Amino acid sequence: MNDMRVLVTGGAGFIGSNLANHLATDNDVIAVDDCYLGTPENLDSSVEFVETSVLDDDLPTDVDVVFHLAALSSYQMHEDDPVTGARVNVEGFVNTVNQARLDGCDTVVYASTSSIYGNQTEPSPESMSVAARTGYEASKLARERYGEYFAHHYDMHMAGMRFFSVYQGYGGAEEHKGEYANLIAQFADDIANGEAPVIYGDGTQTRDFTHVSDIVRGLELAADHQLTGIYNLGTGESYTITTLVEKLNDTLGTSVEPEYIENPISEDVYVHDTMADSSKMKAETGWEPAISFKEGLELVCAQYQ
Repeated sequence: MNDMRVLVTGGAGFIGSNLANHLATDNDVIAVDDCYLGTPENLDSSVEFVETSVLDDDLPTDVDVVFHLAALSSYQMHEDDPVTGARVNVEGFVNTVNQARLDGCDTVVYASTSSIYGNQTEPSPESMSVAARTGYEASKLARERYGEYFAHHYDMHMAGMRFFSVYQGYGGAEEHKGEYANLIAQFADDIANGEAPVIYGDGTQTRDFTHVSDIVRGLELAADHQLTGIYNLGTGESYTITTLVEKLNDTLGTSVEPEYIENPISEDVYVHDTMADSSKMKAETGWEPAISFKEGLELVCAQYQ
């Protein structure tokens, strides 16, 4: 992308700020965030920051492209307050897209989630059946349906991106989030400081860990190609949480043992395994992950060495 006016909602958050800072090199970027999960300290000075909610009436949507990443992004936030979760994740999405439409913007790339696939130890293609077992998953599925509506009814380019477990180290943009930060960042910080990382259950659950720089590249390509539809962004490889701790110890030169506790999330809703099939995204844009698991952990751990 070059010489475009771009809006990133949730732009002071983890993925949003990485995207906004990346795009600001060659574009005019506005980041909107209500600072519940994000902080403007994550943003470069070249990004224009507006502190407001995606529920507000007068969003800066007079842009060429909207990247809609604003969300209440955890299971627990939605269980604590399902109504607010729906307002932010669903109404906030519809509000933002509709204002963009009225301002003449026809290209929107938005965040969905891979957790709607449930437990999958084989690569999950977008054509798989999905289900909403939690309020968070329901809100993201609702986005996809509204995305479909805007695409069909208003001929907009609407790309829903199902992220797999996105990570970066605390040298990035998540340290302020504490317990809501990505697992790799939390565990690396614990181990580097000699503290036992806390693993839910027996540690055999698996995740398709995808580095944020690969996610950012995928989002930009989705806008460049004006994609419409649903796309996975993941590596196609999965690792157990126990293996993650072992690899972090290897990378850091430490030998910190994890602490295993009973999983506080019910087995009925807990996603035990994830693995992406991103061949659709590759076929349509040429995207594929560039950061291997080993390289990613080295990037995360570099600040401690």
